[in-house]
Amino acid sequence: MARGINKVILVGNLGNDPETKYTQSGMAVTRISLATTSVRKDRDGNQQERTEWHRVVFFGKLGEIAGEYLRKGSQVYVEGSIRYDKYTGQDGVEKYSTDIVADEMQMLGGRGEGGGGGGERAPRPQRQEYGSGGQAPSRRPAPAAQQAPVDDFADDDIPF
Repeated sequence: MARGINKVILVGNLGNDPETKYTQSGMAVTRISLATTSVRKDRDGNQQERTEWHRVVFFGKLGEIAGEYLRKGSQVYVEGSIRYDKYTGQDGVEKYSTDIVADEMQMLGGRGEGGGGGGERAPRPQRQEYGSGGQAPSRRPAPAAQQAPVDDFADDDIPF
């Protein structure tokens, strides 16, 4: 018999800067609030937007990367699983929470779109992919006709 599937894919924008904390063992735990917006037409043909807010949690190396490079307004692709928790609050009332536990993340957009950095726009890769191991995938060689971007920082400063 097949097991169930718990998979969530979100593309949205951060509503605030990431919050990173560390466990006693030193593992990073980063939380973000991610907004996704869908558009549909109502009966009268008017466009209606609906924004959903998602609580996303990154652990370990992925949490360190998210905490360091994501900022409010950044557009990000997140893959993970949904987790429901029930706990008792300080007032003794049972409370519920729903989180997305991320195991994949891609920073989308350029520098001017909240994707990190500031200043002049220069040609650069549009996505940086990180998996649960926090490692960037191996890079493919750039086509010979493509010019290397001119930036005022060393390659060693690039996180991917």
